[in-house]
Amino acid sequence: MAQPRYSAAKARAQGRPGWTVTFRHPLRGDAKGKPGLKVRRGLGTADADEADRLVAELNVILADTSWWSALKRDEAERRFSKVITAAFYDEIQAGRPDPWDVRERHIRLRDAAEDYSRIIFVGTTGAGKTSLLRHVIGSDPEEDRFPSTSTAKTTVSDIEVVLADEPFAAVVTFFSEFWVQANLEDCIADACAAAWTNAPPTKVAERFLNHRDQRFRLTYTLGSWEDESSTIPDDDWAFEDTISTSATDQGAIDEDERRTNASLLRAYVERIFAISKRAILALSDELDEDVSKLTGADLEAAQELFEERIQDDPDFDELVHDVMDSLRSKFDLLSKGELEFHPSGWPAKWTFECLERREFIEQIRWFSSNYAPQFGRLLTPLVDGIRILGPLFPTFTESQPKLVLLDGQGLGHTPDSSASVTTHITRRFAEVDVILLVDNAQQPMQAASLSVIRAAATGGHQQKLAIAFTHFDQVKGINLPSFAEKRAHVMASVSNGLANLRDALGNSIIRALERSVDKQCFMLGALDQPSAKLPKGVRGELERMLETFKKAIEPPPAPAANPVYRPDGLVLALQSAARGFRRPWSARLGLQPHENTHKEHWGRIKALNKRIATEIDTEYDNLKPVADLLARLSEEISRFLDNPATWHPRAPDETEAEAALSTIRQQVYTDLHRIVERRLVQDHLDDWRAAYDLHGKNSTFARAQEMNAIFEVGAPIASTVINSAAAEFIQEMRRLVYQAIVMNGGALQVDDLP
Repeated sequence: MAQPRYSAAKARAQGRPGWTVTFRHPLRGDAKGKPGLKVRRGLGTADADEADRLVAELNVILADTSWWSALKRDEAERRFSKVITAAFYDEIQAGRPDPWDVRERHIRLRDAAEDYSRIIFVGTTGAGKTSLLRHVIGSDPEEDRFPSTSTAKTTVSDIEVVLADEPFAAVVTFFSEFWVQANLEDCIADACAAAWTNAPPTKVAERFLNHRDQRFRLTYTLGSWEDESSTIPDDDWAFEDTISTSATDQGAIDEDERRTNASLLRAYVERIFAISKRAILALSDELDEDVSKLTGADLEAAQELFEERIQDDPDFDELVHDVMDSLRSKFDLLSKGELEFHPSGWPAKWTFECLERREFIEQIRWFSSNYAPQFGRLLTPLVDGIRILGPLFPTFTESQPKLVLLDGQGLGHTPDSSASVTTHITRRFAEVDVILLVDNAQQPMQAASLSVIRAAATGGHQQKLAIAFTHFDQVKGINLPSFAEKRAHVMASVSNGLANLRDALGNSIIRALERSVDKQCFMLGALDQPSAKLPKGVRGELERMLETFKKAIEPPPAPAANPVYRPDGLVLALQSAARGFRRPWSARLGLQPHENTHKEHWGRIKALNKRIATEIDTEYDNLKPVADLLARLSEEISRFLDNPATWHPRAPDETEAEAALSTIRQQVYTDLHRIVERRLVQDHLDDWRAAYDLHGKNSTFARAQEMNAIFEVGAPIASTVINSAAAEFIQEMRRLVYQAIVMNGGALQVDDLP
């Protein structure tokens, strides 16, 4: 088969002097996972003849496959210009380092060996976990405004804080260039789809500036869309602001910069309308009918074809790269700190150190803020993680606790307590001493909060669980006149929630939670106020919470007895777990009905497919196949572990038994994260890419079948006749569970082994 031809061309660098080169890289996958990712790199020259010479060099490399190897880089550097070898070979070098490791090398997280407690904050969006974090690190809501808070998804990156009596230091890591570009492609495609429906420019701009999962918000970095046609006066909806912004007004961008940003946004939206119009005309000519009048299955097929046509439009890639250039240019505005780049030129990390708190917070806010007057310059949506160290101690107490605090994106609101918690959170459970569930006391123990309890318990981490109930000041009622009655009202919801989890978790875990939960629940309110203004009762609860953090690193007693298991029940547990995973996913894919699960829109399924196929993520919004299988396996294996055949050397009491079983559950849970992702994703990347590449009529159904086939191999349901896939699955799971049992003091009845 003939090798596809690749060539490079020069282009003007948007908003900058000099030339760039654009080309499709033969060894880099595009959004479909196929070779030919479009790359744009600066040539470092404003001379047209010099640019032509450099482009000619790159075309020599692109025309000769013998150069297409990282091993040829040294030879290429002797023959070609440095800028050209970098443009080609930087794209095929070893993969991007783990951002967590990058931050760890710069600022090390302390642990129990140094008397530090690690706490992870987990809670639904808007529950108030970041407001609570502010109080623990002594951050004033008026003066510091860090970390940012709002009722929407504010925390979209990992925030890690080390409290230490040392100079202030920070390291910020950024999402990869490919991750940003893939999300940007989604935004432009969504905006084009809105233009197809004749949506007004305001709606098209909204789709362009805000990714559908609400994590990637270009508004922060490119600026807000200014709707000159709006007829609703802002004064009609001007509520009183309880927190002064005067302290931060000086950080607002000036009027000239705002107008420049607005003009650029209008130009982008105009290009989106033009791309959409050309795609509609091309598709109508191709199908010999007006696609805007299609309905049903024909419309669905046309919509997929429309997405392909807009990405085939020459200006689609140009628009993507123009916006990427705009995003990259925002880093030029950083005036302090050290910014390091990947070989491709994309920012890798930013580091900063200083002695003065105000200066430190002012610089950190560029990477975490959601302050509207600074829209057009904030780097928040590009940030993968922020780690800071310094004397960030609480002001509601005189103590200086040794804490490491981990905060991340809030959980989505879900009506189903069996919904899986993202693995981005659960994989950290083994590394922390406290899992602090932050919940709203006005509406306590909703499904998402119960999902956290469910995940922590089946993973053997129930002893780490603590609950901070925010908005306790809003718990009101004629039958709730005192603190004691209000607290009893909230705790009744906890008891009821645990009772609802009894079938899923088993009696022993629920009883263990009931024994410990009362002393590890904290009633908090007025957290939007500075610490100095908090009521005495709230300060007392916060101090009690800090004491719980401190005690969390005390080593548990050695198990008084160890469990002994008969292995035969494990196969039934695996069968139940696979069925509990597969049946809801068959319903989501539209292949068979399920009583508690609805069919997902084809666009959402395709979005999940794209994220996995391009190795961006393993989940999309609430579609989390890896987390789902992890949850079902950990729950069923936990129930198996709850019922040992006997104990050695004696029968323990309930507390002793639960302590022994928790250590086994923890290892199983940790190992499952690695194995489940491999079985569903890593072993099937080619299959995920093939599924994403399907297009045209009936491609939605075909894609669903391909994804279901991946799940059939990754999580086979054993039956009377066990096929090779099921046998391999059972063998791997047996090895994992048996190893966890033996390594943590348990035993197997050898005569029952197959």
